[in-house]
Amino acid sequence: MLKKQLLELHAYSPGKSIDEVKREYGLEKIVKLASNENPFGCSPKVSEALTSLAGQFALYPDGGAYELRKQVAAHLNVAPDQLLFGSGLDEVIQMLSRSILSAGTNTVMAKPTFSQYRHHAVIENAEVREVPLQNGTHDLEGMLSQVDEHTRIVWICNPNNPTGTYVNTKQLQDFLSRIPKTALVVMDEAYYEYATADDYPDTLSLLPNYENMVVLRTFSKAYGLASFRMGYAVGHASFISRLQAGRLPFNTSSFAQVAAIAALQDQKFIEQCVKANEKGLQRYYEFCKRHDINYYPSQANFIFMEVGDGNAVFQELLQAGYIVRSGAGLGLPNGIRITIGSEEENEEIIALLEKVVAKKENCL
Repeated sequence: MLKKQLLELHAYSPGKSIDEVKREYGLEKIVKLASNENPFGCSPKVSEALTSLAGQFALYPDGGAYELRKQVAAHLNVAPDQLLFGSGLDEVIQMLSRSILSAGTNTVMAKPTFSQYRHHAVIENAEVREVPLQNGTHDLEGMLSQVDEHTRIVWICNPNNPTGTYVNTKQLQDFLSRIPKTALVVMDEAYYEYATADDYPDTLSLLPNYENMVVLRTFSKAYGLASFRMGYAVGHASFISRLQAGRLPFNTSSFAQVAAIAALQDQKFIEQCVKANEKGLQRYYEFCKRHDINYYPSQANFIFMEVGDGNAVFQELLQAGYIVRSGAGLGLPNGIRITIGSEEENEEIIALLEKVVAKKENCL
């Protein structure tokens, strides 16, 4: 009864939950640094705004997200009809895949990158063409060589998950200038707010020149609203209008819309989180350099470091109450991905990693 493509897929695994680890290891304190959530939560304005929804629980949300659309459009300096909202970027990726991909088409992406690009392409029975990263970064020339007349979507996760690396402005413009108009280039900028590199692309300013590009962003990461599920696409109005037909009628909740508006209005909170993230990244860089551990300089709120057997190090940290992601499940089995936490959390996990490294060095 099911599509045969589903037989080769597995449901997305977010990793172990805090309660699960507590039960399994008998621990009281658990620190989760596995899902790239904001360790500082969200703006206090969010809690205040949500009180306005009391008494409206029985009502459907605004399917067009009018007020949120207006606020985001003003913040980004784009037209409201250039925006499409989804229940997290996961749903937006699903909408794009469902609307564009089919048997006889193909999609091009890096490997490894965010797993849902491939997942939904397989469901739509499209051919998946994966191009290995080079030094943790998108191999744009290699990806370009895979594009043909049947390519419908090219995915660029920027910064890339799980490596945190990025494609710069010059590289992206050169790539876009050579991509055929029949292929949609999707710039997934889930970690956009954390990117501080001077040559990180201003993709929204490039949109008028490339009708076959769409930009994805989310409120789940820097804005700290992962539980509300609110992501969005920015593209040309004519394309977004057609894509709206593939959207469920009430796909984002009233709570998510109100929370996103409140979070958007507190840019000082975002600035503070980005500064703390940069400081945290530097501490991990220092640790890696001190022990000659290879790592990828990150433009996101996580770091990937090559520590040998990723599963083994993941397990050691887990037993101590720290949940990270083993690279084995991300396509990079020789390392771990760690979300940048609070200063206290960073210092504690680095202290644990010092012990792991010392143990390994004593065995040599």
